[in-house]
Amino acid sequence: MAMTDVVLGVDIGGTNTKYGLVDREGHSVAQTSIPTNGHESAETLISRLHDGFTRMLAPLKASHVLRGIGMGAPNANFFRGTVENPPNLNWKGVVPVADLVRKYYDLPVALTNDANAAALGEMLYGAAKGMKNFIVITLGTGLGSGIVSHGELVYGADGFAGEIGHTMVDPDGRECGCGLRGHLETYASATGLCRTVSELLAMRRDESPLRKIAPLELTSRAVADAANAGDPIACEAFEVTGHILGMKLADSVAHLSPEAIILFGGLAAAGPLIFEPTARSLEEHLLPIFRNKVRLIPSALGEGDTAVLGAAALIWNELLKQQKP
Repeated sequence: MAMTDVVLGVDIGGTNTKYGLVDREGHSVAQTSIPTNGHESAETLISRLHDGFTRMLAPLKASHVLRGIGMGAPNANFFRGTVENPPNLNWKGVVPVADLVRKYYDLPVALTNDANAAALGEMLYGAAKGMKNFIVITLGTGLGSGIVSHGELVYGADGFAGEIGHTMVDPDGRECGCGLRGHLETYASATGLCRTVSELLAMRRDESPLRKIAPLELTSRAVADAANAGDPIACEAFEVTGHILGMKLADSVAHLSPEAIILFGGLAAAGPLIFEPTARSLEEHLLPIFRNKVRLIPSALGEGDTAVLGAAALIWNELLKQQKP
C-alpha cells in the first residue's frame, strides 16, 4: 500500500494550541487541540504536544509518513526558530521553540507567526493560489499581516517584517497593547470596532440596542448583528473602521504593489459591512497608478482550519524549496 506524506501543523495560541496532520493538497487527515496553559513553560507545552501527537499518529503509522513540522506562534522568528516575549504566554526572553521540538523529532521544523502562516495557507490552498504578490490581513483581537512578494514571505532583516497592524494612524490616538499610541490595530480589529462603538455611544444620542450591552461584554459579532438590523451607531462604526483600514492599506499598496489584499478573521466575517467601506476608502486613498488594480477579497480557507493549514503550508513550502534544483 502506498504511504501518504503528511506534515504536522501546529498553531500555538494564548488559550489553545491546535495541531493536525495535513497532506500535500491541504487535506486535514486528523486535527485536535490542547489547552496552551500559558502560565507553564514552553518545554512543558512541547512535551504535552508530543504526547498528544503520539496518540494521534498511532493509528495512522501504517499508512502515513511524517515529513516535517510547521508551527505558528505569536512573536515567532522564522530565521531563529524562536518565540520572543510572546503576549499571553509566560515565556520570557527568547525561547528556542524549534530546538525544543527537534528533541523529539529528527525532522525539518519551521516556525513563523500566525499571520505569515495564514498567508502561506492562502497561497498554497486558498484565495491566493497562483498569486506571487499579495497581503493577508487577519482581523481578530488585533490586526496581523502576512506579506508575500515574488512568491516569498517578507521577513525583513530580523524576521519581524510586516507589522501593518502597528503602523501609525494617529500619534495621539488610542493606546495600543504594545504600549505605543494610535496604531492601526487599535482602530481596525474586533477590539477596535468595539472601541469605536463606545466612543460613538458617548458622543451621540441615537437609540441603539448596543447601549444595553456593558462595554466589556460588547463583541464585534453583536455590532455586526446590530448593523445588519439597521442600527445607525453600528453602521457608523463599520464605516469608520473601514475608512481607516482602507486608508492604511493604501499605504501598503504604495510600498508593495500587491495583486490582492485578503481579509481574514472574525471581523472579516462581517462581509459587506467591512469590505464595502474598506474598498471605497482604499480606492479613494490610492495613488492613481494603483487604482482599480488591487482586489480586496475574502479568505478561501475555513476559519476553523486556517491556523493548522497555515502552519502546515509553512513546512510544505520549505520542503518544496528543498526539492527544487
